[in-house]
Amino acid sequence: MEQKQPHPKTDNFSIAVDYDHKATEFRPFSLSSPHMRAFHLAWLSLFSCFFSTFAIPPLLEVIRKDLNLTQTDIGRAGIASFIGSIFSRLAMGPACDMFGPRIASATLSLLTAPIVLSTSLISSANSFILVRFLIGFCLANFVASQFWMSSMFSGCVVGLANGFAAGWANVGSGMTQLAMPLVYTMFTNCLNIPSYISWRIAFIFPAIFQAGTAILVLVYGQDLPDGNYKRKITNKQSENLWSVVFNGLKNYRGWILGLTYGFCFGVELTTDNIIAEYFYNRFHVNIDMAGAIAASFGLANCVSRPVGGIISDKMGKRFGMRGRLWSLWGVQTVAGLMCVLLGRVNTVGPSVLVMACFSLFVQAASGLTFGIVPFVSKRSLGVISGMTGSCGTLGAVITQLLLFSGSTKFSTQTSISIMGLMMLVFTLPITLIYFPRWGGMFCASSIDEEDDENYHLLN
Repeated sequence: MEQKQPHPKTDNFSIAVDYDHKATEFRPFSLSSPHMRAFHLAWLSLFSCFFSTFAIPPLLEVIRKDLNLTQTDIGRAGIASFIGSIFSRLAMGPACDMFGPRIASATLSLLTAPIVLSTSLISSANSFILVRFLIGFCLANFVASQFWMSSMFSGCVVGLANGFAAGWANVGSGMTQLAMPLVYTMFTNCLNIPSYISWRIAFIFPAIFQAGTAILVLVYGQDLPDGNYKRKITNKQSENLWSVVFNGLKNYRGWILGLTYGFCFGVELTTDNIIAEYFYNRFHVNIDMAGAIAASFGLANCVSRPVGGIISDKMGKRFGMRGRLWSLWGVQTVAGLMCVLLGRVNTVGPSVLVMACFSLFVQAASGLTFGIVPFVSKRSLGVISGMTGSCGTLGAVITQLLLFSGSTKFSTQTSISIMGLMMLVFTLPITLIYFPRWGGMFCASSIDEEDDENYHLLN
């Protein structure tokens, strides 16, 4: 993709920027304003949303006994949490375009934080399912996070920024698996509070955390390098918006990447939902140990998803689009094989080892997917990103519904292996992706150099 030329640091910015004042370098351990501050606020806000969304699974056995939940109730609740995320992700793109990522992100977090708190008040299976559905809405902050990074970082580093922001944020799904059982145990063992009260009190913490990060985004965040987002929509702009949306929806490459993402990130979300319960029931480890094992799955995002983005960039520089596509196919295929193996291992030690390998590959595949997304359509990048992100949660709904809803006749371990087979099958359509400008896995570019610029502008 065409990159803007950087110019030296100015008095207003502490890092190098391009002529749109977007950062051309990425310093993950810097707090310089506004670029790196926006990065840290974006990932921390999304981290809190992942923490809240997956705070229930590690305490599921306790909640199940208290509310007399059936396996079908638990399966439906898991599906409901992902369905909420699908709708909210589709709506978040236009919200960011209209109000800016700062307002859109903070508003969503503040609206869903009371719902997280209300988990402590549920008393029936229906209220449990409803709460999980509503909490799932907060995962739309993923779209706001990616939008914000694209507004702050130039094309030469935006992939890296997106990878780190999403990767570090996804760690929240693992951290909550570790933290929530510890909070629950502290109340029951140290303070001698009854179990049926302890798990309810525990949900005060993710609610406060999520609301706190939203306030930080509002107070310290900035939408753009030069200020906050302001936009008025005219009739002409509205017509252009629909043209951009249609242009994105008719692009078959976006749908294939959405399918691929549904069976890497979607599988990751499903695993976050079931992995603690799986180790608790199959290997009879205690709730703290099950939470710690499940936490390691999510914590791998700290490095695995950014590494996926780095691999995509490196292979792209060396082999072009062919390198990016082959890397995605190869990594996701290995992830599928690891998932199949995870359901076949019968002892706890090797099972944890296989799970760790599976987490590295499936999360790297998510980073590799979004290493290709920016090349699909410059004109409709937001639409393609929204499609891909929504398909990720749709994949979680499909796998949860078919394999872990409670109505399936398969055991959990067999369902995990079947999920791996589904990954292998639905990774194959990557071979059909072809860019006239850059080629595909098996074919070279079909556009002459003089026609390249016109194609770039039209797409």
